[in-house]
Amino acid sequence: MTQRTSPISLASTLTCPHCGAETTEAMPTDACLFFWSCPACHATVRPKPGDCCVFCSWGTVPCPPIQSARTSQSSQPESAQPGCCAR
Repeated sequence: MTQRTSPISLASTLTCPHCGAETTEAMPTDACLFFWSCPACHATVRPKPGDCCVFCSWGTVPCPPIQSARTSQSSQPESAQPGCCAR
C-alpha cells in the first residue's frame, strides 16, 4: 500500500502583524526567509520565537521544508520535527 502525500505548496499569504495587510508571496525552497518587509506599512517582520521563518509565523502555509517534514514525519509530534534551518 502506498502512502499518498500532499503536494508542497510554494506560495503563502503573509499577514503583517503590524498593520494586518495580506500579501501572497512565493516561498524559497532552499532557504529560510527570516525577514520580510511589509509592502503596506514597510515594517520589517521577523518570525515568532521558535519558528524558523516568517512563513511559519505569519503565513497561511508553512515553508516547504516544514511541509515536507510534516508529511514524511506525520507520526512524530511537531516539537520533535526539525525546522527548515536545522540541518
